[in-house]
Amino acid sequence: MTRLDLAGGVAVVTGAASGIGRATALALGRRGCALALVDRDADGVRATAEAARGHGVVATEHVLDVAEADAVAALPDAVLAGHGRVTVLVNAAGVALAGRVEEVSMDELRWLMEINFFGVAGLTKAFLPHLQAAGEGQIANLSSLFGIIAPAEQAAYAASKFAVRGWSEALRHELEGTGVGVTVVHPGGVATAISRSARVAAGADAAEVARRQAAFERRFLRTPPEAVGEAIADAIERRKPRLLVASGARTGAWLQRLMPARYWRVLRRGAERVSGR
Repeated sequence: MTRLDLAGGVAVVTGAASGIGRATALALGRRGCALALVDRDADGVRATAEAARGHGVVATEHVLDVAEADAVAALPDAVLAGHGRVTVLVNAAGVALAGRVEEVSMDELRWLMEINFFGVAGLTKAFLPHLQAAGEGQIANLSSLFGIIAPAEQAAYAASKFAVRGWSEALRHELEGTGVGVTVVHPGGVATAISRSARVAAGADAAEVARRQAAFERRFLRTPPEAVGEAIADAIERRKPRLLVASGARTGAWLQRLMPARYWRVLRRGAERVSGR
């Protein structure tokens, strides 16, 4: 598959108000790609749009929750009205949920899956015909390192990110020869607010969860989102099928390949040292 020329293209980016979504949108904008910015945070998406316009590209703002199926289904018409076509889709919106399996309610699990997986699936289905109509394009779906390894107390989040990985890999195989490619992104420790803003399961000890999250952030969340955004934009441009990026991503993936059934023995010791347990 030939390199994708981003200059003059149009990218739809979800989660664009902050973190990796914002950083990826701005990295694409610096490459001359027009932007349709999607997030439920109106102020944040406006700030990203203003920053993108500073790079000389057109940026439209679309305030919606990716878990709202009707809003997602209507989004392509709004984007096409503002841009005329779509060549890139970046599914970066996501949330986290802290708690052990017995502490997480089914309602909390459904909430997370609606955003992290069904949001990705719905946006993919909404925009795929338009990407195909453009003749060439790229979809970039954010999984996680936790879409390769599954730490204790992250069952819900890991399940959603494994689902994104499976969806993306199967879709890539289906699209072979069509001109539309798929990049699945597995970020490791990125210095964003997703851990700090994670919902705590109703059955969990909120104070203990907060203590462990703070320790985790200090130890592992090292890579700035701007560096990750640049790496994602480069992977889209080069049509890479898979991107491991940010601190710990390559090490975690290597450990899973080396010890597919026993990697947690190694990771647990590190996690216990960090949390003080």
